[in-house]
Amino acid sequence: MGKLHHAMMGTAAVAIACAAAVEGTVVNIAAGGGVRDGVTFGHPSGTLKVGAVASKSNDSWSVDRAIMSRSARILMEGWVRVPSDTF
Repeated sequence: MGKLHHAMMGTAAVAIACAAAVEGTVVNIAAGGGVRDGVTFGHPSGTLKVGAVASKSNDSWSVDRAIMSRSARILMEGWVRVPSDTF
């Protein structure tokens, strides 16, 4: 997977993955060219991996599958005080 470092929303990232899956597009070339099944974006909370499978039939491209995965991050950290007579 090629790496492009930009913060971005999921919908836009999946659209870019679809464009990267089509050989010869500007996005495909920017991601490293050739047959690509995904790209990884860096963002403030970690990484966003997106992928797509595209196929060509009768000079027309279609996206057969799109995939998105985000890195995990800590959402909350802290203490909870529960009275001892609760249990």
